[in-house]
Amino acid sequence: MFVVAGAAAATVGGEEASYAAIPPASGLGSTRFHHGVASGDPLPDAILLWTRVTPTSADVPGSGLGADVAVTWELAEDSGFLRVAARGTVITGVDRDHTVKATPTGLRAATSYWFRFTSDGVTSPVGRTKTAPAAGAALDRLRLGIVSCANLQAGFFTAYRHLADRGDLDVVLHLGDYLYEYGVGEYQARDLVVRPHDPTNEMTTLEHYRRRHAQYKGDHDLQALHAAVPFIVTWDDHESANDAWSGGAENHTEGAEGIWKERQAASMQAYAEWMPVRYELGGQLYRRFGFGALASISMLDLRSYRSQQAANMVSADISSPDRTITGAAQMDWLLDGFTQAASQWKLVGNPVMIAPVRFPSTLSTAEIGGVQALLGTTTIDGVPYNVDQWDGYTADRSRVIGHLRDHGVTDTVFLTGDIHSGWACDIPADPLTYPTTGTSVATELVCTSVTSDNLDDILGVPPRTGSIAVETAFRAANPHVKYLDFDSHGFSVLDVSPAAVRMDWYVLSERTSPTSTSSLSTSFRVAAGTQKVSALA
Repeated sequence: MFVVAGAAAATVGGEEASYAAIPPASGLGSTRFHHGVASGDPLPDAILLWTRVTPTSADVPGSGLGADVAVTWELAEDSGFLRVAARGTVITGVDRDHTVKATPTGLRAATSYWFRFTSDGVTSPVGRTKTAPAAGAALDRLRLGIVSCANLQAGFFTAYRHLADRGDLDVVLHLGDYLYEYGVGEYQARDLVVRPHDPTNEMTTLEHYRRRHAQYKGDHDLQALHAAVPFIVTWDDHESANDAWSGGAENHTEGAEGIWKERQAASMQAYAEWMPVRYELGGQLYRRFGFGALASISMLDLRSYRSQQAANMVSADISSPDRTITGAAQMDWLLDGFTQAASQWKLVGNPVMIAPVRFPSTLSTAEIGGVQALLGTTTIDGVPYNVDQWDGYTADRSRVIGHLRDHGVTDTVFLTGDIHSGWACDIPADPLTYPTTGTSVATELVCTSVTSDNLDDILGVPPRTGSIAVETAFRAANPHVKYLDFDSHGFSVLDVSPAAVRMDWYVLSERTSPTSTSSLSTSFRVAAGTQKVSALA
């Protein structure tokens, strides 16, 4: 939880500001609020609240059926709603799939609130949320849950349940692949479809995207986490289609699967409707949040403006300055944020890895095939690259690294998902000479997948067997990579203090079990001012 420097845990109206006091979500199966409640994008004086109302049993997501309905929302300083801080009414209907967003303002900074919705006499489950600290406020600690890559067909979302049960998180960062586009049997847990997708086909239309979002929001573990902690989210590719770029996607066949711009717009509209995010179709997803003097979080959109991946072009120079992963405006915004930041830690919500990764030459044919399947690599001039990452857009990466180095920016940490594995990396100014000479300008901490396949799944071997040699080879070829786990599923928890940033990786015992346990796997630390990761004993 936010801990103000020199102060004990905050209280609200005499109640300790702990998430453990959330009332049970007894209304999850109510006739009006099947999809739970959520909050997101916390500001010092405002928060975004979300739900979806089902007016009648026929008015299911994506159906286009149902009349406009009024939904009242309440935000209170106590769990009994005796001290209501804000209240309002929203009219929703088929134009936004009966989803609801409310944005109460004029709130107190660093304060916990309870919220709920009511429609036609039916009340939703109660959620708990929290505003951000005031600008410039001195904080002793900030704690975040970090997740990405949750494929419903590949397992149960027990990682979300474990995060919800902690009761000590200030915010959850979801770094993308919140849901997957594939049809039943196209992408699952090895050869097991744990929970089949709805619709059963690949999603390509607005109806499909709405139904898939609704299916994921029906998961009780995800509902529990949304009701417990505000989210800050961004999309990666699977919210629309695999390896998406501004003009298409690897998993899109123009014509047979419609027109890309229409499919992309459908995915963005459903995302705007179904996610607790300050984004609407046609708007800008990249945005920045402040947490007092301690930290800022810059959330990137690395799909909407990027050039086509080199893997899908006849020929491409991955270092060409004409190719971009961010787009010009977002790049300027990112760099300006580094140099103008009033906070100590510059955290970046970064959907795909920015640290350079050289592929080792010592892998067997089977290992190469497994890594290529996991990372989506392509070979350019005889050298394999993951061109969907910043490795495929090295001019943009060089600009970021050069800016950090030349302006003396310190304490920048990239928080990354996408790659279904755990990593802790220095980001060297020159990877060819590091660490013998040269410096590290930033660090990167990568969370593993909630459920999506890892290397052991692709190789068909037990966890922590065949992948260990591959990890060793990758670390040898990349001295700036200090930690790598190609096998585990789970979640991470990030602690931020003036002295250091610390990432804890938690792994699931069995992603295909709804009762999976979790355990701490490892922890790495970035001490303030060092730009380097180090293992904790």
